Amino acid sequence: MLVTRGAVATGDAPVTDLAAAAVLGLVRSAQTENPGAFGLVDLDGASDFVLTRALALDEPQLALRGGRALAARLTRATADLAAQASWSSERTVLVTGGTGGLGGLVARHLVVERGVRRLLLTSRSGLDAAGAGELVAELEGLGAEVSVAACDVADRDAVAALVAEHPLTAVVHTAGVLDDGVLGSLTGERLATVLRPKVDGAWNLHEATRDLDLDAFVVFSSVAGVFGGAGQANYAAGNAFLDALAAHRQALGLPAVSLAWGPWQQGAGMTAGLDERDVRRAAESGMPLITIEQGLALFDAALTTGEAAVVTSRLDLAAFRGRPEIPALLRGLVRTPVRRTAATGAAEGADAGLVQRLARLDREQRHEVLLDLVRASAALVLGHAAGADIDADRAFRDLGFDSLTAVELRNRLRTATGLRLSATAVFDHPTLSALADHLLTELFGAETEALTPVTLLPPTDDDPIVIVGMACRFPGNVASPEDLWRLVSEGTDAITDFPANRGWDVDSLYDPDPAHSGTSY
Repeated sequence: MLVTRGAVATGDAPVTDLAAAAVLGLVRSAQTENPGAFGLVDLDGASDFVLTRALALDEPQLALRGGRALAARLTRATADLAAQASWSSERTVLVTGGTGGLGGLVARHLVVERGVRRLLLTSRSGLDAAGAGELVAELEGLGAEVSVAACDVADRDAVAALVAEHPLTAVVHTAGVLDDGVLGSLTGERLATVLRPKVDGAWNLHEATRDLDLDAFVVFSSVAGVFGGAGQANYAAGNAFLDALAAHRQALGLPAVSLAWGPWQQGAGMTAGLDERDVRRAAESGMPLITIEQGLALFDAALTTGEAAVVTSRLDLAAFRGRPEIPALLRGLVRTPVRRTAATGAAEGADAGLVQRLARLDREQRHEVLLDLVRASAALVLGHAAGADIDADRAFRDLGFDSLTAVELRNRLRTATGLRLSATAVFDHPTLSALADHLLTELFGAETEALTPVTLLPPTDDDPIVIVGMACRFPGNVASPEDLWRLVSEGTDAITDFPANRGWDVDSLYDPDPAHSGTSY
């Protein structure tokens, strides 16, 4: 259980620890990679005494306020497009990451739909970025005045100089990079690579513009920071910080909105490298890809809600409804008659139907059923039509599994069996057959090997046989449990000497004949 203070905004209580908010995002990814292993509780000064009670709740994250436990839930936001605010056309709109995929889309949208006439686009490469020249030409053809600056937004002095040079009316912070990997593979360097443009960049923009009369301050976040993304703990941490920063700015009376984007379609933003398997996985996750038209419409709608942080994503609630476990954040949107309790071990957590079916089979048949399950799950993760063609004795690495797909396979098998499986289960048991054996052992225990029969030879007349009898007696010369309890109650020393007359003589048990040396007992 990880405990923070002031990392969550609740009601009128703002975020007071932005760094802790980033930690929450990181741990949400750890929760996704290791279901049931981590919990999050954010405290106020008056709720320590209810912490133990809160730990018993079926909630992955809680905020304790005034002795009450508050759980996070997504709700439908109300947008009022008719009340869409206009941005001053006399000043400049800054778009960080403006020469990239999403930044370019937003820049075009601002010019075409919102009437923006002055744009300042930044990226680390400036005009040398791929496609930057063509984008500028297109925007200028639409009637906009466009400047492109090579600026590292993580450099505080560079951001301050940029803002001082260009009078701004709005900021749209889309800059960001990815360096995906499961939590255990992340290093300080890999964290810094992702956090610098997200966290340092957003904070530098906040400080450089906090005294300006901005129409809007928009930061592009991600659902990874809200739900926790497997293999994206660093990215989730950065985006959770953005959500908290927006809440912090609103508490200061400054404009701000953080848009937690779901995945966009191929060719847009950081999803440009998605293949068909990634598209399928997005749909199965309950978050189908956002088309460009949908994304830009969500952008406009989100700016009218008045909320500090908005999830701008497509949600297939029917897909979530069919899962054994509904994400806690969606329990207010997805209604199910019964929600399955998280597994607590093989005996309690294993899927009852699967176990009952396996119980009627012998061990070899059980292995075959579980191997079919592992094959089918592996096929889904790898994007194969069926698992029959997957070699059960070929190493997972040779089949194309990496750390992220291994976690996905582990989670699928956890859902199917109810077992708590480690994040490294796939590579600890490196083939489909070995993993099926592991599942079988977890469900039914290890198979007892037959012992090699031992032939007991009868003793000869020359071998001495000693039968030692042992008797139990109460200490302290008492004869009953009641008398023993009396001794204990009175504190009487109950230790007495062993009886002198034991009924046998130890010395007579040793055979003095040297021929029998080594056979005495």
